Amino acid sequence: MSSYRMKSWEELTICDDYMFKLIMSRKRICKKVLERILHVEISDIHYLEAEKPMKPSYRSKGVRLDVYVRDDAHTVYNIEMQVRQPEGDGLAKRTRYYQSMIDADLLAAGADYDELNQTIIIFICPFDPFGKDRFIYTFENLCREDTSLLLRDGAQKIFLNTKGTAGDISDALKAFLGYVDGVLSSDTLVQEIEDEIRKVKTEEGERVEYMTFAMKMRDEWKAGMSEGRMEGRKEGRKEDRVASLRSLIAKLKVSAEQAMDLLDVPTAERPMYRELLQGTH
Repeated sequence: MSSYRMKSWEELTICDDYMFKLIMSRKRICKKVLERILHVEISDIHYLEAEKPMKPSYRSKGVRLDVYVRDDAHTVYNIEMQVRQPEGDGLAKRTRYYQSMIDADLLAAGADYDELNQTIIIFICPFDPFGKDRFIYTFENLCREDTSLLLRDGAQKIFLNTKGTAGDISDALKAFLGYVDGVLSSDTLVQEIEDEIRKVKTEEGERVEYMTFAMKMRDEWKAGMSEGRMEGRKEGRKEDRVASLRSLIAKLKVSAEQAMDLLDVPTAERPMYRELLQGTH
């Protein structure tokens, strides 16, 4: 059985989910990152979760949006740091799920469906999500019979690939993607983010908060593992692992893929466990 380990506070980088959310909570940095990715000027942004926390009804997933903001033109942005590559169409399906969460949240706030905000979901990936070597993949809904016809539903998905080599992007965006991939440069935004990370790592309050978070995650993982072993003890190794996966998903609010990552489930066995998990609802 695998052990559970989270990085120490000193080891965290912008590529780690916790540090990414923390740094992107700095409005000036979040705004500059959006401007660099989209090649637009944004006058101001507002953090929507600070105004009213999103309460999705999909409790089985327990997904929270990493960075959820709106600009002064009322465009809504969701920015995610996607550390691991899900198998199959998992990443694409995740954007569909996030879109449904955002739309439901906007409708719950009183918007009519014909007044839904323009939304842009951005995934920053330290891997190539589609295997075409492009720096950036932008998706909108098009007519298959006439690709010049755009379905103007106001929804756009952008995937950034830090490993990309193809496509025409600015040197500034290349510098940012390189930084996410571990390459420090003299770029002004890269230096600003790096300086902010160094600064927060000296703040004892932030360090204690992360240590508390890490301890809570570890305790919940242990509880999930213990519960899973108890539920599956009489059923054999396969059933025991399914029970452990179910407990991790419930306790830690992670996806099936993330639970299998924690338990080091071999790639070849994952389709079998996905099927078993789908049959245990």
